[in-house]
Amino acid sequence: MTSEPQANSQLAEYLSQLGPAAVAVSGGVDSMTLGVLAHRVNPNIEIFHAVSPAVPIQATERVKKYASQENWRLKIIDAGEIEDPDYLANPANRCYFCKTNLYDTIVASTSSLVLSGTNTDDLGDYRPGLSAAQEHQVCHPYVECGVSKANLRQIALNLGLTDLHDLPAAPCLSSRIETGITINPNVLPVINEVEEQIWNQQADSQFLRGVRCRVRASGIVIELETDTAIADNQVFVQQAMKIAADCFVRAGFTDIAESVSVEPYQRGSAFLIETLAVEP
Repeated sequence: MTSEPQANSQLAEYLSQLGPAAVAVSGGVDSMTLGVLAHRVNPNIEIFHAVSPAVPIQATERVKKYASQENWRLKIIDAGEIEDPDYLANPANRCYFCKTNLYDTIVASTSSLVLSGTNTDDLGDYRPGLSAAQEHQVCHPYVECGVSKANLRQIALNLGLTDLHDLPAAPCLSSRIETGITINPNVLPVINEVEEQIWNQQADSQFLRGVRCRVRASGIVIELETDTAIADNQVFVQQAMKIAADCFVRAGFTDIAESVSVEPYQRGSAFLIETLAVEP
């Protein structure tokens, strides 16, 4: 792992020498930090952000706020993955189709080198989107400079991005849908609403470190990442279950709302590797 000061200076130097480039920014700490640093050291930078039902509105608002603060040349795009039947089928390599649509759209909109926020920690996971990136000659500056997730969070802090430095991971909303269940775009905003309401429900107690609303074949599963045992917070658990049921019923998804349960948070638990498709 590259040391933090070395990672910071090496990354800044790398970005300053790139020439015209375009950063794909999702609204998370990885790509946002890259966008800020790249633009500060290299004014020939474009920023692209894709909006869709799978992107939380909070992420888009964050991107727009930073675009105003940092004077980005921001281009809001619709990558069109929601119209892609391969994506909607939600196979194990769904991210390949998502990134293919994203990079197709960006490459068609700029002649600049496209940059992503992929870091060295990502290389140890199954990430079919990296194949799409390779097919579009996308560059990964963090990987090129040996920058890990911990490195880039510290870089964010050094840049004064205090609201980004400890931002929880926030994969796209489609990642909440169990592999193999067809993605209904109308369900995705409901998932986001459930997570936001449950997060806000904790008020001043702040015992939650994360929340996920999963849609499984068995029903809705609310996963809570807490500093204390879920069993010790039964009042909150009941409130969370009611929030989920009410949100889905109000949106017209009464069948999904018939079964709601709460479990401890488990990263990527909606991804079922046994249904793995052959990656293109």
